[in-house]
Amino acid sequence: MREEHCDQFVADCRLRAATELFAHTWDVVVMAALRDGPMRRRELRARIGAISDKVLTETLQRLSGHGLVAREPGAGLRIDYRLTALGASLLEGPLRALGAWMAEHGDELLHAQEPVREEKP
Repeated sequence: MREEHCDQFVADCRLRAATELFAHTWDVVVMAALRDGPMRRRELRARIGAISDKVLTETLQRLSGHGLVAREPGAGLRIDYRLTALGASLLEGPLRALGAWMAEHGDELLHAQEPVREEKP
C-alpha cells in the first residue's frame, strides 16, 4: 500500500475532505438536530427553525452522499432521516470537541472578528 501525504496530493487530502464538511452552514445544524434520533423532514424543519425546504433538501442529500445521514422508510409513506454510525461518530467526536473549544474561546473569537474602531483624538 502506497502512503500518500496531504502536502504531496492536496486534491486528495483527507483533511481537506474533512474540512469540506464545515463549508456548508446547515450541515452541522441538521446533524445536531438528528442527534436524539430519527425524524421526518417536517420535524427537522420545526426543530431547526430558519431553514428553507430547499436548503433542507440540499443538506440532507449532501449529508446522505457523504454517508453521514440515512433516509429510511417509516410507517406508511413516512420517510425518516437518521444519523449513520459515521455521522454519529463525527457529531460525538470532532464536533463535540469543537463545541467545547467554542465554549472556552467563543468570546475571544467573536471579539477578534469585531471591526477595528478608530479612536478619536
